[in-house]
Amino acid sequence: MTQPEGLFGVTGTGDTSGMGGLVRKRPVQLDAQRPYGGWYDEVVDALEEAYPGFSDAIERVVIDRGELTLHIVPAKIAEVCQILRDDLSLRYELCSSVSGVDYIAEERRLHVVYHLTSMTYRRRIRLECAVTAADPHLPSVTTVYPTADWQEREAYDMFGVIFDGHPNLTRILMPDDWDGHPQRKDYPLGGVPVEYKGAEIPPPDSRRAYR
Repeated sequence: MTQPEGLFGVTGTGDTSGMGGLVRKRPVQLDAQRPYGGWYDEVVDALEEAYPGFSDAIERVVIDRGELTLHIVPAKIAEVCQILRDDLSLRYELCSSVSGVDYIAEERRLHVVYHLTSMTYRRRIRLECAVTAADPHLPSVTTVYPTADWQEREAYDMFGVIFDGHPNLTRILMPDDWDGHPQRKDYPLGGVPVEYKGAEIPPPDSRRAYR
């Protein structure tokens, strides 16, 4: 018996959203071991020397696809950012991005990712914090990086992460009275049909056909 063909030629689950009904394992990222190589050792050594609480703040170090990621204890993120910005050996002056990720299968499912750039040394670094959906609190880094203001608001709006100390933590994309956080993996798709040049595209929640 052949599988029925769904919308846009999809067979099997009929899921065109890319999320629902699909179970993908998160790639395993192993902790990096010293020596890391290149300038990675210089950055980690400089941070360890400048920050007395290094061992209590850094959960793990990962190097993947040429990118250095420091996994930070959530309560320490603002402190680490302050050192990374101000220390003369580091000088990460720019926070170019604060974004959210939902790894729904993990206990600490909500991750916040910070991309920092050192304009002085032409280096990029990635910071990552993980919190639970039951207690999604992180210190705001807006006092260190003012550019994080609207970025933290978007992560709050879409993922429900609460940035303590943010000057005006309100929704930025959805209406103020909106219920829920649309980019969480367990958020229902819903939607309305769309008409385009005589054709009607069904809403996302009706495009699924789980069997």
